[in-house]
Amino acid sequence: MKPTLPASLSSSSASPSGPQPSSTVSTSRRRLSLGLGAAALAAPVGLRAQPRWKPDRPIVIYNPFAAGGVTDLQMRYMADKVGKALGQPILIEVKAGAAGTLAPAQLMNAKPDGHALACMSINSLRYPHYQQTNWHPLRDFTYITGLSSYTMGIVVRADAPWKTIEDLIAAGKKEPEKFTYGTSGIGGSGNLMMIEIEQTTGARFTHVPFKGGAEWTQALLAGTIHFLADAAQWAPFVDSGQLRILAMATEQRIPKYAQSPTLIDRGINVVAHSPYGLVGPKGLPDAIVQTLHESFTEVFADPGLQSLLDRFIQVPWRRNPQEYRAYSEKYFNSVRPLLVKAGMAK
Repeated sequence: MKPTLPASLSSSSASPSGPQPSSTVSTSRRRLSLGLGAAALAAPVGLRAQPRWKPDRPIVIYNPFAAGGVTDLQMRYMADKVGKALGQPILIEVKAGAAGTLAPAQLMNAKPDGHALACMSINSLRYPHYQQTNWHPLRDFTYITGLSSYTMGIVVRADAPWKTIEDLIAAGKKEPEKFTYGTSGIGGSGNLMMIEIEQTTGARFTHVPFKGGAEWTQALLAGTIHFLADAAQWAPFVDSGQLRILAMATEQRIPKYAQSPTLIDRGINVVAHSPYGLVGPKGLPDAIVQTLHESFTEVFADPGLQSLLDRFIQVPWRRNPQEYRAYSEKYFNSVRPLLVKAGMAK
């Protein structure tokens, strides 16, 4: 988007007291030019001379995962801050299911006026490759801002018989499909991570999909599944001693859990990436996009938000609208081979 700059002063501009001498006009122009240049440098790209949008009624943000999980907690925290800044409440409405893709789908019938938004996970960039949808992630949404990225790992109860990831893999080879694991859904980041692990190691497990981290964590604690393979919404329970990490699906070890190896450390070359962000309906005006991006970005400076993310070993995933769209286009076009290899796409 090209910024709209103020019109230049014409040579016939006059002061209230009449025409100015040419030297005075020249000096005034130089001062104005310098002033505009300084303002342009100070203003964020895309916000120069843009009118600040104000909502005229409450905003709804659709949450793709179950209430009580880290996504829900983060969205509610940020919505409270942004709503106060914009002068209207922001309501979080849970639309969990279909591996976290139902939330952005709600925007297909929404007006592009800024009052209906959705949190979109990376799953929405995979789903159309193996499931027919009435929406397309690159054509039907307006990208607003990146929010955070899930930190993935494999976790068991503290009293589980497996002490290492090697123990779990050995069990999955000895008794294929006997042991169950929970994730956010079929085709989600956790499910794909486990498919890659199975293809690499020869072990086989049974997948049990849930609508969000609060649900799958309670299932593990209750003993209805054997382990988790998904985002670190389990971290507080590791800290309390109820759960134990077998391996992290990160490129490097997490400082907080430095004693916990990565899958790569154990010779399993699998890394799970799972960022998410905020989107709006197709055709959302630039002024609304930039106002929302700026408002949500400002909340990243709030120590309370970072404290919340730290509980689940997550970090902000800061992306402006252009960066978020570029990431999504690249990922959507590059992930298909992995899905084909996993048997989830043709």
